[in-house]
Amino acid sequence: MFVTLPEDRDYLENKYHRTDQPYDSFKRMAYHGYEYDAQTGLDDEQIKEGLCKLAEVSRDVPNPIAKAQAVAYVLDHTRIDVNAHDYYIGLYSWNRLIAETTINSWRDEVFAQSLPGLQEEMRRHHRAGTFHSGPDYDHSVPDWEALFALGFTGIRERARQYRKDHEQAAPLTPDQAAFFAGIEIEYTAIIRFLDRLAAYAKKQTHAKAALTAECLTQLRDGAPRNTYEALQLVYIYFMICECVDHYQVRSLASGLDIMLYPYFKRDLEQKTFTREQLNDFIGYFLMQFSAIGNYWGHPFYMGGTDAQGNSLINELSTIILDIYDNLGIYNPKIQVKVNHNTPVPFVEKIMDMIRRGHNSLVFLCEPGIVKSMMSLGVTYDEARTCDIKGCYEFAVKAGEVSTAPLYLNLLKPIVLVFHNGRDPATDVQIGPETGTLDDLDSFDAFYAAFMGQLDAILEDGMRITDQFEQYLDVINPAPMFSATIEGSLKRMKDAYATGSKYNNTVVLHTGFASAVDSLMAVKHLVYDTGSVTLAELKNALVQDWNGYEILRAKALNCPHKFGNNDSLADLYASALSRWLCMKENLRPNARGGVYKAAMHSARKFIDFGYATEATPDGRKIGEEMSKNISPVMGMDTQGVTALVHSATQLDPSLYTEDFNVDVMLHPSAVSGEEGLAAMKAVLDTYMKRNGLAIQFNVFDSQTLRDAQVHPEQYKNLQVRVCGWNVLFNNMSKTEQDAYILRSERIAP
Repeated sequence: MFVTLPEDRDYLENKYHRTDQPYDSFKRMAYHGYEYDAQTGLDDEQIKEGLCKLAEVSRDVPNPIAKAQAVAYVLDHTRIDVNAHDYYIGLYSWNRLIAETTINSWRDEVFAQSLPGLQEEMRRHHRAGTFHSGPDYDHSVPDWEALFALGFTGIRERARQYRKDHEQAAPLTPDQAAFFAGIEIEYTAIIRFLDRLAAYAKKQTHAKAALTAECLTQLRDGAPRNTYEALQLVYIYFMICECVDHYQVRSLASGLDIMLYPYFKRDLEQKTFTREQLNDFIGYFLMQFSAIGNYWGHPFYMGGTDAQGNSLINELSTIILDIYDNLGIYNPKIQVKVNHNTPVPFVEKIMDMIRRGHNSLVFLCEPGIVKSMMSLGVTYDEARTCDIKGCYEFAVKAGEVSTAPLYLNLLKPIVLVFHNGRDPATDVQIGPETGTLDDLDSFDAFYAAFMGQLDAILEDGMRITDQFEQYLDVINPAPMFSATIEGSLKRMKDAYATGSKYNNTVVLHTGFASAVDSLMAVKHLVYDTGSVTLAELKNALVQDWNGYEILRAKALNCPHKFGNNDSLADLYASALSRWLCMKENLRPNARGGVYKAAMHSARKFIDFGYATEATPDGRKIGEEMSKNISPVMGMDTQGVTALVHSATQLDPSLYTEDFNVDVMLHPSAVSGEEGLAAMKAVLDTYMKRNGLAIQFNVFDSQTLRDAQVHPEQYKNLQVRVCGWNVLFNNMSKTEQDAYILRSERIAP
């Protein structure tokens, strides 16, 4: 399958950090792997010193220019490499070194000078665990089609032409001039960086050097001509934008299989490269992201539907899967756009990979996505051709910047109801006074109090978010990203301000099923059966259920649990879901766009769990809560069909950013041809019911328990967590136990 990849794999795995040394994936950029030639540039500390000096002389320079100058300084001075064991370049200083003298400093200035008191208000909510909010720059996708067509030089020339045209129409304002100047400085620095790399490659004598030098020379001067050059362009843009410029790149091309396929076909037809060489280029490319080891995983997507309604799955789609399977990696993570037209053998191939442990693949269902996006006023073609980014989010290609700054804890309002709006952990009145327990003489009253607390928290979160989102382009200008977005050039505005066609803000929901289960437990235990009074239940929660073990068992075994096709639980889940979506979707934000609802928790199901007291569903203080639209761990006892029914009762298409259900299956349920058919039936049912994203874990409790005892025998055991995969051995015991609990409840 490969030419040289196997012999270079050890080097690739150690390119960004040493695999034989401790590693924190949350701080992935703070490491170096092998040493670079010191003759090629400065080390990190020397660059930081230079950036500090640059900041001193740039105090009065507009932020877009100052940031571009800082990026240019790093690219001009960082060490570089063109290695005998790699087809992709080496950039030594990849730890966002510009942050302290630019972005972090400007953020502090904005909050201190323009938003006094706002940070303390945010911290108050963060400490209480009601919501988390802060500027988000981690969900960008450039216009990959423009980058492929124009290359870095063409992107710069297009920006120059737009500036010239605007200047002929009217004098530029200082802000508009700074916008274009930042682009000019940064892209000129990128071209210098490519020139430096090409010159260095020409001095090397190893087998890969000549081809790499030719590739870099072409990218310095123009657009990519072949598969290798296209992949190198993607990688270089990613490394500079994410690791120097401080903007995460949350998709590698707009459909990696779709965008590479014309180059791939031409390379074979013209015999530019052999199939084995092309496999190498793809394999080495994938290994870059495996070796980087981002905790959240790095995404790219495949598939889709063309304007005539045909599937875009092609020969290269399968080849990429085969290479990924052969490498046995779980990072990058792969999102697959599926529709009723997606070839069945391709879907079954993915499902077979999943049941063999490749649960880093997730299905994104086009029918529901199109319906969801069009409900915001997006055109059909914009929805059909949307980018998939991050975990399972979707956005208009080259036309939408949707930030994800606000994570909402749906479970905390339950706690606040019991304390009349006062946070028991911080003793701060964080929510409204919705009544004493004596006032809540019916479940309707309790439910109204819950909705009152939730409404107040959500309003606070959106009000605070609106205030700081006005300054996103001041805190972190985006010249590299904005230059790829033609609408930004037309408007002469940063793409993270109002430069994009759609400038949206997302509210992400955490603990949805935990909140529903808690409401159901209160209804059942207090109001329906009279097993306990509200005061007694409050005391049990304050005591973290200690001394109330029998009552906790009743709460854990409440007959109404979300995820089991229970009519009562699903009724309240649907009502809560619809209320949230109506409150959030289409509400104007501070950047000329709207808010969007997301049933996506990221890692907040753990973080909020730490900050949330014991709750009526039987959960103890500090324990994780439910994630995405998935049930509380271990509470979905009626099988996958019931889970899918409960999840889709909510109408997933109401969620205009993302909506994901996590399915856990026993290995015996997916074995053989019948197992593939069963998995396909789950996907088809979910898709027909407007589902948006669905992901699978396939394992049994015995395997997981053995992995806890003998971790050395399960070094490659993967677990799909939320929108990413981790190795089971890298999870805390508490996290492991949660998966074991759920695996014990699923039917074989």
